[in-house]
Order: sequence, then structure tokens, then C-alpha cells
Amino acid sequence: MPQPGCVRPAKRSDLVRESGMAALAILVSVCAVAVLLVFRGVALARRRGSVICRVRRGNQGWRSGVARYVGGELHWIPFLGLRLRPRHAIARRGLTVSSRRRLTTGEGPAGYWTVECSAERGPLFLAMSEDALTGFLAWLESAPPSAHLDAV
Repeated sequence: MPQPGCVRPAKRSDLVRESGMAALAILVSVCAVAVLLVFRGVALARRRGSVICRVRRGNQGWRSGVARYVGGELHWIPFLGLRLRPRHAIARRGLTVSSRRRLTTGEGPAGYWTVECSAERGPLFLAMSEDALTGFLAWLESAPPSAHLDAV
């Protein structure tokens, strides 16, 4: 008979059940976050005027995301992240394409092209499909005549 004020020792089966429930709660939480991130990525990619695009600054690795044309800027939003605001806002004014080439097999997805751009903050590399590249170049060329005066 337990004495008053004493705590009854936990049974092994109670400890196993509690740890199993904690592990299940953690697993459900991780799955819920993963589903929300996938839903966010699909919603970003399906927006009108959006293209799947990778960005690289300097010697950093490629980061996948979605690019959208908003007025005179190209907004880039990463796939992984919680924010819906763009990580990069690349102004068309003063943006020039230095070079473009098809990505090699080890660099990225098949059929993607990389474009090296000279921007305000230094060189910027964009990787996108051939169709997206055509749209990007058309967007650059459709700038008003005074837009490239700063690039000289």
C-alpha cells in the first residue's frame, strides 16, 4: 500500500506508450509541415506569369524557386521557405545579359539554359527552361528605350 505523498513508479508499458505517442505527434507535425511546403511550392508555380527558375550569386550553389514578372522587376521566390515575399527583386533597368549557354548534365536539369546577368549587386546567374528563357529575353527587350541608359 503506497504511503501518502509517494509517487507510484511508472510501469514500463506506460513509458513505451507515452514515448510512442510523442514520436507519432512529431511525425504528424513533420508531415504536416512538408505537405504545407509542397502546397506552397505548387501554388507559387501555378500563378499566372510565373516560371520555375534557379538563381545563383557568385560561387554559391543553385537555389530553386519561382520567378514572376512584376512591372519593371523580376521577383524570385524560393521553393523552400515560409515567406511569400520575393527573396530577390531584380530590376530590369540596368540589367544586361552577359552570356547564355545550355547547362551541362552535371550542372542542372536537362534542357535548362543559364544566363549570366550584370545587375546592380554584381553578377547573377539564372537557370531556366528554353521557353522561360525566351520569355525572359523578350521581357528584357520590351523595356522602354531609356531603361538601358544607366547600363552604359
